[in-house]
Amino acid sequence: MAIIITDECINCGACEPECPNTAIYEGADDWRYKDGTSLRGKVILPNGEEVDAEDAQTPISDDIYYIVPGKCTECKGFHEEPQCAAVCPVDCCVPDPDHVESDETLLNRQAFLHND
Repeated sequence: MAIIITDECINCGACEPECPNTAIYEGADDWRYKDGTSLRGKVILPNGEEVDAEDAQTPISDDIYYIVPGKCTECKGFHEEPQCAAVCPVDCCVPDPDHVESDETLLNRQAFLHND
C-alpha cells in the first residue's frame, strides 16, 4: 500500500528529502514521473497507461505535502520502513487504505522506477 499524508501535516518538509523515489511534493507543486527516477520520455506505466515522464502532472494537494501513489514504494527495496513516516514529527504519513498493494507490487514498482 502507498503512504498518504493526512491533513494533520504541518508542512515542515521533513519527509520530502527522505523519499528515495521523489514521490513527495510540496502542496501546489507539479510533479513528474522523471523526478528522482530513471524514467525519461514516453513510458508505459505498469497499469498500461502511456505517459511522458517529463510532463508536469497536476498536484494532488494544493495545501499540504502529498505523495504520488504511483511513485510510492513504501521504501521497499531501499529501507526497512517508510522513511517519510519515520521522520514525520506529527505522525501524518500513514498507510493509504485506497492504495493497498502487495510487497511484490511495490518491489516491481521500485524496479520500474529505477531501471538503470
